Amino acid sequence: MNFLLLYFQGEGGGSIIYTFLPFIAIFGIFYFLVIMPQRRQAKELQEMIAELKINDEVVTNGGVIGKIKELRETSYIIQSADKSFIEIARSAVVGKRAENK
Repeated sequence: MNFLLLYFQGEGGGSIIYTFLPFIAIFGIFYFLVIMPQRRQAKELQEMIAELKINDEVVTNGGVIGKIKELRETSYIIQSADKSFIEIARSAVVGKRAENK
């Protein structure tokens, strides 16, 4: 912590580049550790949703597990039990259920 105090107590005539360098470095680290993986995960989810077809088992963000019975423009009709059909938005799907049960 003392090295930060010494760094910022410098002589006031330093270059503006040295002033913003720590902020740029922190943003770079944040980008590679948080933003990039989140973008990749969102892209993979969108690709998975686009590839869904009838009889695929999906999991919704509410925890409902069901089999797709009908594809609509902005939603799916899923069957969660024997005679239980639910219409869910495409954005509610968070994953495809694994094939092995």
